[in-house]
Amino acid sequence: MRRALPRLLRSPLDALVGFADEAGGEVVRLSFGTFRPYLVAHPEHLQHVLRDNAANYVRDGKGLLWRPVRRAVGDAILVAEGPRWSSSRDVLQPLFTAKRVETLVDGMAVAIGEAVDVLNEPARTEQAVDANEALSRIVCQATMRVLFADKISVPDAVRVVAALGTIATAMVPRLLVPFMPYAIPMPGDRAFRDAVQTIDDVVLPIIRETMRQPSDSPDIISTLCRPRSVDGQEVTEQQIRDDVVAMISTSTETTIAVLSWLWPVLERYPDVAGRLYDEIDRVVGAGPIQRSHIAELQYTRMVLDELLRLYPAGWMIPRTAVASETLGRTRIPSGATVLVSPYVTQRMAAFWDDPEIFDPERFAPTAPRRQHRYSFFPFGGGPHQCLGQYLFLLEAPLIIATLLSRFRIQLRGNADLTPRMGASLRPRQNAQLTLVPVDRSHAG
Repeated sequence: MRRALPRLLRSPLDALVGFADEAGGEVVRLSFGTFRPYLVAHPEHLQHVLRDNAANYVRDGKGLLWRPVRRAVGDAILVAEGPRWSSSRDVLQPLFTAKRVETLVDGMAVAIGEAVDVLNEPARTEQAVDANEALSRIVCQATMRVLFADKISVPDAVRVVAALGTIATAMVPRLLVPFMPYAIPMPGDRAFRDAVQTIDDVVLPIIRETMRQPSDSPDIISTLCRPRSVDGQEVTEQQIRDDVVAMISTSTETTIAVLSWLWPVLERYPDVAGRLYDEIDRVVGAGPIQRSHIAELQYTRMVLDELLRLYPAGWMIPRTAVASETLGRTRIPSGATVLVSPYVTQRMAAFWDDPEIFDPERFAPTAPRRQHRYSFFPFGGGPHQCLGQYLFLLEAPLIIATLLSRFRIQLRGNADLTPRMGASLRPRQNAQLTLVPVDRSHAG
């Protein structure tokens, strides 16, 4: 058993990677006083927990690590199990199939282009651009149009996304000391409550109006508001609200969080930046980007995969064991908390060469195949794999190619690649950018 709390408090992410490396991939029991979870990092064990025996490792909404998430999204698709989860998943899954998401590409490209147009003025006047604000607005404009049929305005969506970001940070103290009773106030509690209220102020009136005037629109809110029952009970307004908030988070947070690392990475690795600009100039040129361009943006996809490896948005996936069993050489008792972390496994030297180095060539078509499917699992795995995975893999290249075909992007200040831990993973410092318009007047 590893006494984890001192190392965890100093540097939580480094500590977890260190514990896994020191154990050589075996299951590690960590000691946080009375809280003693099991860290599972070996790909074979991960496949067992997330896929092969997923029914034994559940998302316990009442569990210590899930409680902060449950306070924000209630009994939503992100937290629920059993009939509640199955009902929401069955309703929402058709909206996220590869075939349907591909039909959304043209609409996403137009929405992203319109959102990027707003950056022309600060680029012309050399004003600093807040990277997080710009990404949030671009992602919200695309997402609200193609998935929510503009039921939520872009300004309101940006408010909700900002509130979700506050929640992601405000819950950290309780993630670090999950045994602390909620009756005892902790830093971040008030900001958490205010953010939840902001979200409710935006989404509840829209849900109520949609329930009063139902439609056959294939958007997320209309779909969730249609009458249905779970275990013989009609789905309530609160349950719809929880799923709507969960889907706003799912469809926006991963893209914003992962792309927020692109700017310091390009500053730190100029060779990567050069190859990325060259590919986008060759494939997209002056734009606009087309659906056919995505398949040609091969190096762009390699960069995205490396961002997902080093900086997965969903860095921690806690589970609770239903029944006792032996995993590797360790006995996992019934009721134990199991910690699964893409961040940890994807940085282990046992499975990756020079794991701390940003190297898109790991994902080149000619690169050797990875040892195991679960050595790289940024979207989770098994029945609870992220619904928005395919959406991200189309939307993110559209955003990168639209931005970099129009501007050369310079980071103001140092390229800080230190993570800021929260429910999702973002850089400690929010980037300030200078956008230099690309001069194509002499092209060709």
